[in-house]
Amino acid sequence: MDIREIARRAKVSTATVSRTINRVPTVDPQLAKRVWKVVEDLGYYPNTQARALVSGKSRIFGLVVSEITNPFFPEIVQAFEDIAVQHNYEILLTSTVHNPKRMELAVRRMIERRVDGVAILTFGMEDSLVEDLRFRKVPLVFVDVGPHVPGVSNIRINYQHGIRQAVQHLAALRHNRIAFITGPSSLKSAMARKAAFEVAMQEIGLAVPPEMIVEGDHRMEGGMRALVQLAGLPNRPTAILCSNDMTAVGVMREAYEYGIVIPRDLSLVGFDDIRLSQFTTPPLTTVQMSQTVLAEYAFQALLNEVQRASAKPGGNEYELLTSLVLRRSTALAPLDGMTFKAPNDASPGATSGKSTKRIGRV
Repeated sequence: MDIREIARRAKVSTATVSRTINRVPTVDPQLAKRVWKVVEDLGYYPNTQARALVSGKSRIFGLVVSEITNPFFPEIVQAFEDIAVQHNYEILLTSTVHNPKRMELAVRRMIERRVDGVAILTFGMEDSLVEDLRFRKVPLVFVDVGPHVPGVSNIRINYQHGIRQAVQHLAALRHNRIAFITGPSSLKSAMARKAAFEVAMQEIGLAVPPEMIVEGDHRMEGGMRALVQLAGLPNRPTAILCSNDMTAVGVMREAYEYGIVIPRDLSLVGFDDIRLSQFTTPPLTTVQMSQTVLAEYAFQALLNEVQRASAKPGGNEYELLTSLVLRRSTALAPLDGMTFKAPNDASPGATSGKSTKRIGRV
């Protein structure tokens, strides 16, 4: 079965069938209706590779994310795919797991499949990816870190807005010792969030001692380790702001082991607003960075570049605003000391041989 058989049954030319299947808008509506009726009756599926050779467009967008196991990214993938389906596009998905070799293979696979554009939503620049794809004039969209060159769009995240709201919210609750758990120092977006926190603290006149900033890894385990480190300080924080929600979930988990009650003993704020944050105990106050809007911006940026006659000299810029979502993991700073159970085993998650301690006012 091929387009010649469809043309014969629909009583049109093969050229009309080809233009109809490729959704060329100049095809007469009545002829197109006849063609689609035959296509449906025969259960015909066009050869997408052949169509790509003829049209020069694969109707495939590449989507590169960091870790598909991080709940932040599946929501982006789902939203991106939903929009792609509406526009008759497919997506070629790759999760890099921060592995340069996997990134290299992803680039090769996308070049081989002749993707029409690639959204790199890894929150970090991958120089090899940029150069290999730019050389082939493949439209790209980045988060935060893309170069200001033709064919490359950038979605700029306004971290400052939401983090300022979070810091001011905690200050209004009389917290003056606020800690921050960062993401990996190698990740530019993580460092941007840290910088936003420091600026927000400076704006309201609160000091940030070096021991109040702890490096995490954007995973639950990193949050658990960070809480152990902060709990060991002689003058501990009464509130913690985390670089992402998974870190905050880890803090919650380890706080349970120490007998630290959130938010009575410790206020906690995350970042991302993944769906899971609504279902933690207590529900997590967090800075929202909408995954749906991020996916919409990324897809639209690629679509604009594909449909543009010539590349815009400086690429396109999109801004995504962050904002605080209040739930129940924050409260007034404790007036008295904080009771907690310190495991005899200093390793995170230890549960045996706990003893109750009380510290002075923090």
